[in-house]
Amino acid sequence: MRAAVVTEFGGPEVVEVVEVGVPEPGSRQIRIKVAAAAVNPVDVGVRVGVFGGAGERLGLGWDVAGTVDAVGAAAGWAVGEQVVALVYGMGKSLGTYADYVVVDADSVAVAPVSVDAAHAATVPLNALTAAQALDLLALEAGQSLLVTGAAGAVGGYAVQLAVRQGLSVVGLAREADEELVRSLGAGRFVSGEVASRSVDAVLDAAIVGESALEWVRDGGAFVAVIPHTEPAPVRGVRTAAVEVSADGARLAELVALVDEGVLTARVAQTYALADVVKAHVRLAEGGVRGRLVLVP
Repeated sequence: MRAAVVTEFGGPEVVEVVEVGVPEPGSRQIRIKVAAAAVNPVDVGVRVGVFGGAGERLGLGWDVAGTVDAVGAAAGWAVGEQVVALVYGMGKSLGTYADYVVVDADSVAVAPVSVDAAHAATVPLNALTAAQALDLLALEAGQSLLVTGAAGAVGGYAVQLAVRQGLSVVGLAREADEELVRSLGAGRFVSGEVASRSVDAVLDAAIVGESALEWVRDGGAFVAVIPHTEPAPVRGVRTAAVEVSADGARLAELVALVDEGVLTARVAQTYALADVVKAHVRLAEGGVRGRLVLVP
């Protein structure tokens, strides 16, 4: 089968598509025939060496939508089921940029029926990150939350989930994105200066960092979406960063919200697996609204 990997760190050009053996599922695992795999910033991190692994073959891709192709013992899934999954990809020799991928059975959920595979592939990593970041914030209905990068994939899901929780949401994004951010449910939109200590919490999907703490009231909360990027706490503000974890049960809840129209899965552009370098070049150009998705 084909898989996109890196064996050296660098720009988009270091990603190569190679022929590898089809992986076999072990106990409590399933194999998925990949229909779509989202391209995420974390894949760039793997590609440039942020997470280490020099000299190794590293697979790319954390999101997958596809069809169960084979099952291991006690997997609890059946061949032919349409599914989505998060594959925690740090240090793996194969990721979801491939024709087939093996995943742990408890990381899998039935795919949404209201969208195609490309859109379904944008849900696992981004929606789980948003949901688990909101868990860390532990806000109550009526409290105010500012989401940075509100027009992005994680930020957009965060806005919609926060609104569903009854939070008063302020979306921070570029001025050109105001219509989009408001369509996601943000009650307020800002593109520049934010008043000091004006919100109960910040969900920092854009990794603004320490300066965003000034927007949080004393005793509020701040959560970043990349591990270890949270600033030190000040004025009693709790700070943390989410490290996304695979959770099939939670993913199933998020899939249901897609089918209910609560969450909007957005695809910016699709690419063939053979054009994975082009996808990484486009991601590097910035300004992508929704996810780039590989469709093998």
